[in-house]
Amino acid sequence: MSVGNPLNKSVSCVILDLDGTLLNTDGIVSDVLKVYLVNHGKQWDGREAQQIVGKTLSEAAAVIIDDYGLSISADELISEFTPMLSDQWCNIKALPGASRLIKHFRGENVQMALASNSPRVNIEAKVSYQSGWKESFSVVIGGDEVTAGKPSPEIFLEAAKKLNIDPSKCLVIEDSLTGVMAAKAAGMKVVAVPSLQKQSHLYTAADEAINSLLDLQPEKWGLPPFQDWIESTLPIEPWYIGGPVIKGFGRGSKVLGIPTANISTKKYSVVLSEHPSGVYFGWAKLSEGGVYKMVVSIGWNPYFSNTEKAIEPWLLHEFDEDFYGKELHLAIVGYIRPEANFPSLDSLVEKIHEDRRVAEAALELPLYAKYTDARYLRKPLNGENNHL
Repeated sequence: MSVGNPLNKSVSCVILDLDGTLLNTDGIVSDVLKVYLVNHGKQWDGREAQQIVGKTLSEAAAVIIDDYGLSISADELISEFTPMLSDQWCNIKALPGASRLIKHFRGENVQMALASNSPRVNIEAKVSYQSGWKESFSVVIGGDEVTAGKPSPEIFLEAAKKLNIDPSKCLVIEDSLTGVMAAKAAGMKVVAVPSLQKQSHLYTAADEAINSLLDLQPEKWGLPPFQDWIESTLPIEPWYIGGPVIKGFGRGSKVLGIPTANISTKKYSVVLSEHPSGVYFGWAKLSEGGVYKMVVSIGWNPYFSNTEKAIEPWLLHEFDEDFYGKELHLAIVGYIRPEANFPSLDSLVEKIHEDRRVAEAALELPLYAKYTDARYLRKPLNGENNHL
């Protein structure tokens, strides 16, 4: 989704935020905060998540103290909380597309900088757990190395200065509104990758807002394009999910004429949070039946305004009867496009059928066809997500 000014100017370097942009830090922070607040007789309910995204440590601490009525100072909270969080940095996962992006720009000799409101020592510690990242950045700047963090433009201007590149030639990739504001104030181009789901409409100041790093098109900014798309699909690290087929929204066959087989998401909230919404494809195995090609929508389906993130696979096979209650295993092996809204039901249906054609053709390729023999599709379902 493009917003703001037209994408008509080339850039020379890329400046990246870290937490929420490259690393899936939010889940770790929430988990640690839950434990920390219990120790103080409070219960974390997640309501501050939106308020602390992109904040400095002291700003985030102030929000937590105020909202939960903690009788400690921000410095005390930080001194108690930071060691707990540091112990979990080794468990922070790169967001989908992050390592791909870094490897691509490094291979194309595009200069990159990290500019984060986190303290420099924390940035370096987190990055150290990601293979190939540390040596990819020419410049790293933490929030403790400038007089004012984002939304002040200082951290981005300092990064441009150290890169010896004019701010107008810098492309910033950010997940937070404060980061977008800072980059625009610095006179830079900005691609927003909102870390808060269903919040893209708030990022109108950005030059472009995309669903995930998988959707970045560097060529729009005069940078070398990715070369890994194959027949309109992007190969991804396969992931596996499954469960009994449940009654869905009642619109697949009735409204769209497309029989989807919904899977309960109760056991998979963490797994789903790790993957961007969008249209994927792969292989499906029924407990009683063979392995079938499938295309799957993961997300909120903006046209129907889902309130929960759902998994809606469409098995590309003609079945004689429904299979509610039967076990369904999915091997998700490729990505087609981001989730999108449509002006009409007809245009939505047309796009879904286009997704089907793309998936059916791609799954004939050896690159994807080999996963029909994936161990997950051949073993009894145990209710857990499995990576091979």
